[in-house]
Amino acid sequence: MDFAYTVAGFAVGAIVGLTGVGGGSLMTPLLVLMFGIHPSVAVGTDLLYAAITKAGGTLAHGLKGTVDWTVTRRLASGSIPAAVLTLLFIGHFAPGGIDGATGIIKVALGIALVLTAVAIIFRKRIQEYALVRFGENPDPRRTAILTVLTGAVLGVLVSISSVGAGALGVTALFFLYPRLPTLRIVGSDIAHAVPLTAVAGMGHWMLGSVDWLLLGSLIIGSLPGIWLGSHISTKVPDRVLRPILATMLMLVGAKLITH
Repeated sequence: MDFAYTVAGFAVGAIVGLTGVGGGSLMTPLLVLMFGIHPSVAVGTDLLYAAITKAGGTLAHGLKGTVDWTVTRRLASGSIPAAVLTLLFIGHFAPGGIDGATGIIKVALGIALVLTAVAIIFRKRIQEYALVRFGENPDPRRTAILTVLTGAVLGVLVSISSVGAGALGVTALFFLYPRLPTLRIVGSDIAHAVPLTAVAGMGHWMLGSVDWLLLGSLIIGSLPGIWLGSHISTKVPDRVLRPILATMLMLVGAKLITH
């Protein structure tokens, strides 16, 4: 079974390398639906998995100067407190603690997957609308406040589903910062995901919902998968990959919501 987890990690890593979509939107539902992992354990383990794998991406973007640290700090100032409060709420108020939150986690995961699919499909249109609506004279104060609020929403969503820091975060930044180069938006989003997923993952660990053996098996598979996917990404048309991925996420999300 450990080898099967490694294969799953490789497959998800390859898709992440190909599409740039965060592994949470693929890994967590895969663990829940295919391997029968408890939803809370799948979310907690995947959060630490994301923190470790995205740390390398943050280092790469940081060295290239493609991280806007002001944007990253604004997001984190909203997301990290929201993540802590969300986990405290789950741990103290969900019936049966984290185990009793299974239903909440499944529905939240399903909603996050559907939103991610919509973000993947309409990302360019959202960016174009933002350029027309706010591109000329954006209000810096308003943008800063909205960025913090966006971080808070992502903090809640990521803490209970492990999904949202990738596609949803990037789409929100496209809307808030339509003049910011795409590479800097992606780099800033990845940099923000590291502390958010680390804090949320440690919170899940304290609640007893992290499987360290599973985490190691996934990482062993995902690192070569991401390397391979990144190298062949230029050979696969983006217009082919993204609709397929969005459709898959939509179907899986609907299944989790109605399960």
